[in-house]
Amino acid sequence: MNKQIILDAFLFRHACKEFDPQAHIPDEDFLFLLETARLSPSSFGFEPWQFLVIQDMELRKKLLPHTWGAQGQIPTASHFVVCLAMKTPLLKYDSPRIADFMRQVQKLPEDGIAARTKYFQTFQESDLRLLDNERAMFDWACKQCYIAMANMMTAAALIGIDSCPIEGFIREKVETVLEKEFDIDLEKYGLAYMLAFGYRLKAPRPKTRQNLDQIVRWL
Repeated sequence: MNKQIILDAFLFRHACKEFDPQAHIPDEDFLFLLETARLSPSSFGFEPWQFLVIQDMELRKKLLPHTWGAQGQIPTASHFVVCLAMKTPLLKYDSPRIADFMRQVQKLPEDGIAARTKYFQTFQESDLRLLDNERAMFDWACKQCYIAMANMMTAAALIGIDSCPIEGFIREKVETVLEKEFDIDLEKYGLAYMLAFGYRLKAPRPKTRQNLDQIVRWL
């Protein structure tokens, strides 16, 4: 692929604040975006995410009072995604989910599972100290979720679809809605971010970034 095509996609991408409510992303294209999320890398390959695609406008409206950063996006986006990050009960080295994942998804033999579990235990206990508190583990999981978000936004830009990453929400109140209206178990999942997709109504302002020599040091 021509490198300029990829750079043009990065230049095209912006945080779209309002979408054309009449323009709907074709199902095939949106499934392509979800596939880029599915194929995204994650630490140890453990995929600590779940994606809620909220197309029911009445359900979207329940998020609106607590999502100050998406007042224009929630009502107009063709597709609206809420990304959930897993918490300690699903990610601790000795959790049933991790063992089952290695067995069923990663297809590891039993001796490989035992060795990888021991390595993962050291990683969590001392390397990154993820077991010091619940927030450390959740933030680590969120980092993995953001990789999938970046990949979805870049893939969208490559095929002419706009997007907007959203962190402008009151997490505790949104999670209460997710628990009540979406049957989300908050012991196992927390809100990482929201992500809106659609087609822009107006052209964005020119992209501004620092020069490369301001952010890169060659040593």
